[in-house]
Parts: sequence; structure tokens; C-alpha cells
Amino acid sequence: MDTERQPHLRHSVAILSRGDAAARRDATPQNSRFEHLFEALADVGITARPAIYDESFAEEVREQLLAADGVLVWVNPIQDGRNRAGLDALLRDVAARGVWVSAHPDVILKMGTKEVLYRTRSMGWGSDTALYQSADAMRAELPTRLATGPRVIKRNRGNGGQGVWKVERLPTSPMVRVLDATKDASEELTLDNFLRRCAEYFESGSVIDQPFQPRLSKGVVRCYMAGDRCAGFGHHKIKALVDSPAARSEAGPRLYSSNENPRFQRLRQLMEDEWTPQLTSLLEIAKHDLPMIWDADFMLGPITNDGNDSYVLGEINVSSVFPYPDEAPAEIARRVVDRLQCKL
Repeated sequence: MDTERQPHLRHSVAILSRGDAAARRDATPQNSRFEHLFEALADVGITARPAIYDESFAEEVREQLLAADGVLVWVNPIQDGRNRAGLDALLRDVAARGVWVSAHPDVILKMGTKEVLYRTRSMGWGSDTALYQSADAMRAELPTRLATGPRVIKRNRGNGGQGVWKVERLPTSPMVRVLDATKDASEELTLDNFLRRCAEYFESGSVIDQPFQPRLSKGVVRCYMAGDRCAGFGHHKIKALVDSPAARSEAGPRLYSSNENPRFQRLRQLMEDEWTPQLTSLLEIAKHDLPMIWDADFMLGPITNDGNDSYVLGEINVSSVFPYPDEAPAEIARRVVDRLQCKL
């Protein structure tokens, strides 16, 4: 097959997600979870097609992507026991051949791993964050940090709470209490036993250590971004790392709202005018390389002197941001048009 991309009357993009051969065969914009994004792209004159990916037919997907002007990617870093190593190599290859990729794997490595919490710790969303490059470093430094209060340990790459723990010292025991973010109940064990559980995290990266935020039970605010512009918000009360049964009982689904939500206008201003420019500068990411959809999860920090909430970054999601607010597809589509016009 000739992989040379031909000129189009309309820009074309592929929307890539994981699936098996049957899903690839049967995929249409209408039966996709991204149906509204397909519609928004069509409204701005972009032809979009689904691109279902699996390692077993990666070459077929490669040919499809090489025939497009761009590709928007929704694939988790860890899913069903598989990682993105093969996919990322494919995406780097098609990008090197002139296809625009969002989010590019190199951008994900800068923004979409927990290490971003350490690299941006000096920003207004930062906290007393440590980075452990080895199990020995964690063994040497974690006890001192636990003396200041509970800590949250996070593996560098993961999703769905995998590899995230709340750890705290017990006042009258050499044991520590740990709570796995994917579990309902905490347990007590020796620090050495906990460190052994974390040992595998160092096989594929570092480990991040943040102070636990006491206001976590008040909920997490997710700010959705399309490039450098806010595309909406989500707020939900969570169970993960929350000990109180009463607070856990209040956990519920994420409630989505547009970028006009009055409750979050201060956060919107911070994200658009201060924090995103600082982020791109610190991480050396060109503005036009920002993903078409990404989000930042914020815990509520201490109340400021003027009575406002402060925000502490807990995670940036880049690889597979879905679902998102109803208004987000139109914002994504506008950014895609801008990006393709700049590129082509």
C-alpha cells in the first residue's frame, strides 16, 4: 500500500483507541464512545475516522494513520495487563513521517506521569513533594517524612489508583498503616513489608511522595483543558484514600460542568493565565504541542488568608481523558482546527 499522504479537500484525523479485531471491523463514528467528538469535528470541516488499535494488527493501524493529517489518541498507560510501549513506538514513527499526533508520547512522558508533581512542586499548585529513584532512597528518606504526618505514595505511571497509597505512622507501634487507593480498608504492616510491595514500581520508573491533604474528603476538582484553554470541570467526592466511613458514604459520581461554572472561575484563571504557561516553560513543551484534551486533578489545600480555596495538584491525565464535560468536544474541535492550520 502506498503510504504517501495525499492532499485532501478537508483535513482528516483518526481517533485511536484500544480494541480487538471485531471492534476494529465494526467501528463507526456513530457507535463510538467519541460520537460527539466526531460530530464536533465534522461541524468544523474535519473528516474523522475511528482507528481501533491492538498490537496484533499494529501495521494495519500504522497504514491508516499515515493516510491521515493527524491522530487523537485515547489509550491508558496500563490496561488489561498491557502497556503502551509498542503503540508509543508506532506513534513516534508516524509523527516523524509528518502526521500530527496528540498527545505525542514525548509530551505524555513530560506531563502525564506522576513525576510532573515533583518537577512542578515550586508552582502555586505544588506541595512538599519528594522523588525516589530507588527503593534504597525511599527506605532512607520516607521515615523522616512520615514524622511530619501522613504521606501519599504514587508510582510514576498508572491509572485508576493503581500504585497509590496513603501511609502513616502509628503513634505507639513500629508498624505503619497503609491504605491502597483501590481498596476500602487499611492494614497495618512493617515499613519494610510496605517497601517490598513498592519495589516493582522502580522497575519502570520512580516513586513520588506527597503530603496527604486533610481536605481530601471534600472532593477532587478536575479541570479539563483543550490545549491551553479550559474546556470544563468535574467535581466528585471520592472514596480513594478516605478513611472516614461517613465521608466515604458521601462519595458519588463526578458532576460535570462547563468552563463557565462560577464556582471554579478562580481555578480557570489560574490554569489559563498562570499555571499552564508555567508548566510548559518548566517542562519545555511548546504551546502548540499541548494535548488537545488533558486534565489536572486538584485536591483542596488550606483555606487562604482571603478565604479562598487553595489547590494542590494530585495528577495530570493525558493518555486517555474520557469522559469529559458535554462542552468539551466543541472546544477540542476548535483547537484541532487551529493546530492543523498551523501545521499544514
